Amino acid sequence: MKNRTIFALLLAVILAVPVLAQDNSTAQSQPAQSTTTSSSTQTGTNGNSATGKDPLQPETREGFWGHLNPFARKKYVARQTQPIRDRINELDELTAANTRAIKDTDARAQQGIQLASAKANEADQHAIDAGNKATVAQQSAQQATARIQTVETVVGNIDQYKASNQTEIRFRPGQTVLSKNAKDALDEMANTVKGQRGYIIEVQGFSSGKGQIAIQNSQKMAESVARYLVLNHEIPVYRIYLVGMGNAPVDSTDADAKTKHISGGRVEISLLKNDLEQLSSNTTPAMSSDSQQQPK
Repeated sequence: MKNRTIFALLLAVILAVPVLAQDNSTAQSQPAQSTTTSSSTQTGTNGNSATGKDPLQPETREGFWGHLNPFARKKYVARQTQPIRDRINELDELTAANTRAIKDTDARAQQGIQLASAKANEADQHAIDAGNKATVAQQSAQQATARIQTVETVVGNIDQYKASNQTEIRFRPGQTVLSKNAKDALDEMANTVKGQRGYIIEVQGFSSGKGQIAIQNSQKMAESVARYLVLNHEIPVYRIYLVGMGNAPVDSTDADAKTKHISGGRVEISLLKNDLEQLSSNTTPAMSSDSQQQPK
């Protein structure tokens, strides 16, 4: 019985020694850790760690069992590894936050690049449109300058009519009625002035005889010509100038020949034009080209 009691006491002592050693090492390590932490806080508060905290310091004392404690408990191991797990979790969270920040920065940078590219393309399109408008404006200015020069030339020569066509109609003595040949000649002349501007028709009547009788006869022949042009070809009256010349002498085409008097009756119809028709022909194509160049 006594031997059993002694054996139980020895076994209890053997089992209690590791526990006491572990508790002793824990108690000794805590002051060491607090001392180390305080010293590192004083010396390394401004360290450049990722989490902003001081790095973990290893224990300086290993306890009763040295480097390896064969009887270490789970709570002891958990207490030793908990700071490491906390630091790893903090590093994971910091890494995830940095990744999200990098992605957000990259997305904003890409959006800014796309916006800048769109603005540059829009500016290029505006520049092209402005260049096209400038070209059209320059062409319009050149055409306007050409028209102004033409108008100045025409206005300078507005009262200068030039003979374009001339027709002569013969009448028998005492006759004022137009013959078929006379009407054909007048039709041919009138067809050349339809739709035109800047012209006048000069009608001069000549008649044989003397004094007022000759003048009246020549006036009647000229009036018959003017009446035919107005009624049959709708030529405005203000474009026809007629005069009865009576028995005025007629100049021969030969410069050396003497002037001679006519026998019977005769009417000279002269078509006179100025540069208004030329201005109309030059202005109409220019205006049509301008209308084609205008943007729709």
